[in-house]
Amino acid sequence: MSKWMKTLGLLVLLLVLVTACSTEKPGSSEESDGASDSGSEDKVKIGLSISTLNNPFFVSLRDGAEAAAKEAGYEVLTSNAQNDAATQLGDIEDLLQQEIDVLLINPTDSAAVSSAIQLANDADVPVITVDRSAESGEVVTHIASDNVAGGEMAGKFIAEQLGDSGNVVELEGIPGASATRERGEGFHNIVDAIDGIKVVAKQSANFDRTEGLTVMENIIQSTDQIDAVFAHNDEMALGAVQALESNGMLEEVVIVGFDATDDARAAVKDGRMDATVAQQPELIGQKAIEAAGKVAAGDKVEEFIPVELQLVTK
Repeated sequence: MSKWMKTLGLLVLLLVLVTACSTEKPGSSEESDGASDSGSEDKVKIGLSISTLNNPFFVSLRDGAEAAAKEAGYEVLTSNAQNDAATQLGDIEDLLQQEIDVLLINPTDSAAVSSAIQLANDADVPVITVDRSAESGEVVTHIASDNVAGGEMAGKFIAEQLGDSGNVVELEGIPGASATRERGEGFHNIVDAIDGIKVVAKQSANFDRTEGLTVMENIIQSTDQIDAVFAHNDEMALGAVQALESNGMLEEVVIVGFDATDDARAAVKDGRMDATVAQQPELIGQKAIEAAGKVAAGDKVEEFIPVELQLVTK
């Protein structure tokens, strides 16, 4: 019996020693791993909901945001709503499930996006709108060019080119988008005040090049005289260029777009378009990330962060 008691005693002693040896001290590898995980949790996570990536303007905006986030050490989760308000709502629900710190929204529809913003508000996730604003919901800041000023810039250029007299076609963007409303407002601030300029047709082509082509072809067939075209974005302007070109009218009509995409700049250089309003989408994306970083850190930002405009001509 004593032999077994000695053996049992040795086993107990061995167990105590093993337990003592396995206890980690401060600064051990286990604590280091914990600190690493904590650092990962502290990394700023930003959700970016883009209205569409079929438009080069928004591709540039996304690229500018993602490049700025990478440089700052932030994580960005990007979604593409494909110009559909219901898809954007679902995308934002998914982003909120991934415990983002800040939500950047480029709205497909300025009114419809309000319900998505409310979801973020309820989840205590700060919201920043980019390029297009929202009609309601709590938004920390809005980052964009002054679309009204850009529309006025386009209106003044067309008025100068026409000598304050002529018939103008207006290709409008997506109904309900703030950019559509604001660019149109700025344009009409100028042309409506000039007696000799008449807007003979205006119709939505949904910021799309193919629709711009189709709409412009229909307007050409139903309108006697066209002296100028103002399109709310370059994609529609380039569609109008195709329609006018195929009808042998390109050299007779002044064409102005908005966004200064690479294709539009090339068209201006080649003389196929007369001007485009430059918004600098990459800079908009960069400023959005900068603002998101400040908001995540608890710092205050301005309610509106403007990005400078410029008229690009040959």
